[in-house]
Amino acid sequence: MDTSIVVPITAHVPPSAARHGPDGTAASGSAEREIALLRARVLELSTELVHAHEAACERVARELHDSVGAELTATHFALAGVETWLPADAPPQCAAALEVARRSLNAATEATRQAVAELHAPSLETGLVSALSQWTGDFAARTQLLTRFECATDDRLTRLPAAAALAIFRVAQEALNNVAKHARASAAEVRLEVSRRHLMLVVSDDGIGLTPQARLRRGHFGLAGMRARCAAFDGSVQIGTRRHVAATPARGTLVRARFAWDALLAERVAAPFSS
Repeated sequence: MDTSIVVPITAHVPPSAARHGPDGTAASGSAEREIALLRARVLELSTELVHAHEAACERVARELHDSVGAELTATHFALAGVETWLPADAPPQCAAALEVARRSLNAATEATRQAVAELHAPSLETGLVSALSQWTGDFAARTQLLTRFECATDDRLTRLPAAAALAIFRVAQEALNNVAKHARASAAEVRLEVSRRHLMLVVSDDGIGLTPQARLRRGHFGLAGMRARCAAFDGSVQIGTRRHVAATPARGTLVRARFAWDALLAERVAAPFSS
């Protein structure tokens, strides 16, 4: 059983859009056109947000790689020099302090490398399924969480435009990163499910579920990004807490991201910012 928070992006419908005809059963043609215009505007704004987010990711990745990476490399060389020049009769505390600094520097270097790798748009030349499979494997190795990836067989998955594949990948990436940061889980699962009209990305874990604090965080930017990426392809996001057995406490979080096939395959969203 799932207790779900439904977080689709929808437009506010003004009172005029709720009016019905004389028989009380049908909205007026004007109201329908107004709703269609609002939906189009929502899609436009969602697409702009997605592009802005990708552009920001690329800028931050370049800055981390070029500036922070260069400073970390220089610090590595400086520490190596200090160790070389350290007198043989130096107090043992000096060597101990250098070792602590080296460990901290190595940790910072690895964290920076990982951040750059995640911020850069992934290579999707071999397709979404291959990219997700590889990234979930890397995620499992990095976090030591048992992570499984399952995918339905559907020819449409091989025909996804780059922007559509990137949107799905980013939602999965954000959901898994939230598992690593907040879920206190031991295992996670990523699934791609298909129907005639929709592609569904499902990410679940066996962690602590949606705590009150997590519910308060549901408006944070990561979720806003997931919502925008889904909305850009006529979709929505549900975030719920799994219950393994009705009588047991809630345990585990379930993310369901839905995308419309017609929108995914339409190539109406421009390729991600990369300059």
